[in-house]
Amino acid sequence: MIIASENSVALGAVLFAASKLDAWGIPVNPRLSAREIDQIATHSGARRVLFNAPLSKEAADHAGRVGATIRAVGPFDGVGVGPLNAGAKPEPVEKDGARQVAGLLYTSGTTGTPKGVMLSHTNLLFAARTSGILRESGPGDRVYGVLPMSHIVGYSILLIATLMHGSTLYVVAKADPAALAHAIAEQGITNLFGVPATYQRLLEHKSVKGIEKLQCGNLKNIAVAGAPLDLDLKQRIEDEFGIPLLNNYGITECSPGLSGVRSQRPVADESVGPFLPGIEHRIVDVNGKQVATGDVGELHVRGPNVMLGYYRAADLTAAAIDREGWFNTGDLARVNGEGHLYIAGRTKELIIRSGFNVYPAEVEAVLSSHKQVVQTAVVGRPVDGNEEVVAFVQLLPGASVSSEELKAYAAGQLTSYKRPTELIVLDALPAASTGKILKHRLREMAIERTAAKSSIAAVAG
Repeated sequence: MIIASENSVALGAVLFAASKLDAWGIPVNPRLSAREIDQIATHSGARRVLFNAPLSKEAADHAGRVGATIRAVGPFDGVGVGPLNAGAKPEPVEKDGARQVAGLLYTSGTTGTPKGVMLSHTNLLFAARTSGILRESGPGDRVYGVLPMSHIVGYSILLIATLMHGSTLYVVAKADPAALAHAIAEQGITNLFGVPATYQRLLEHKSVKGIEKLQCGNLKNIAVAGAPLDLDLKQRIEDEFGIPLLNNYGITECSPGLSGVRSQRPVADESVGPFLPGIEHRIVDVNGKQVATGDVGELHVRGPNVMLGYYRAADLTAAAIDREGWFNTGDLARVNGEGHLYIAGRTKELIIRSGFNVYPAEVEAVLSSHKQVVQTAVVGRPVDGNEEVVAFVQLLPGASVSSEELKAYAAGQLTSYKRPTELIVLDALPAASTGKILKHRLREMAIERTAAKSSIAAVAG
């Protein structure tokens, strides 16, 4: 069952209810486009789609589009109940409830098609329990729930872990730095988990409003994950609140936590901390041989948090998890002599924008579907502790479409964080003799354009 909703009590309750009934809850962001939601519905074969219509215009629009019936579901009014998919084939219920799928979370595949990550009760409860223990969560804590429950950190670490450890979840539908600053100062927030952009926007709010110093209230724990952490941003936030900003690392397929800096042992560098208890790891070279301590290699992990597999994609599952249960993260990493993990880069082309995964192939597929586009290539560009999506496009000879028109075309089919920040039209995309597009050159070009704009702005200033 798909539930399209912003963060809300209703979303959490429906997810738990589905899990109790041995149904597979599939939380999705209602800000996804019609194409994106329909892809998930088709791939999953979901029997129903629910839309939390009162909470957002996007959910209401989707409900209207599919002819959903607006009614109460339990104590929650205004829920759009989509048409019954009578052809849905139920999955068998596991005899061992611990292995039953508790949630099916979708992440875009490298080919542009969605991948459903099957997470069991064991996966989610292990991750949630570990998270709460390491953060010493308890009934006196008030956790700011701004990261979307339709993504793994919001679902596992904020929703499940908070309630498991008896804390209060302060549910937030949409990110707003002013509201966040107020909640910290006045609403007794003790724990904040965000992406780098969460903290960047908080500092921007402070600057725009001319606030001398942000109030820290009862804040005792601030954590970050989802994207590379800029050390300048880390230092500025720590100076602001007087407590360490704890960097973490995880991925959807691992429910998500793999490592995290501990509050008792804060660090000044970009480390994502030691591995979490119960997580095995190995770092290997291209031949699968373990590298020496401190050397960079591909990170493989194993533990109770590793997904059951990708839904309806046995080939992808087999490629990701070997027979011994080792999961290939696809990330390049190193571990120092003290056991701290450092992420050196990605072997995949994944772009992480404000904590959300953006796979270039999906954006490329949308742009390439325009009748005046010959080919396109999408890369990520680092900016202010975040990444931007930059698209390079080659048009048909004599084409009249503009960059802004192409951006508007993409906006109709992609949710906001997947849309290109900049779209650059080239006569031809750089390619090797084999015809393969040289993305590293495009990435360099994208970064050079930012540097050139900064130089012009500095001269103008």
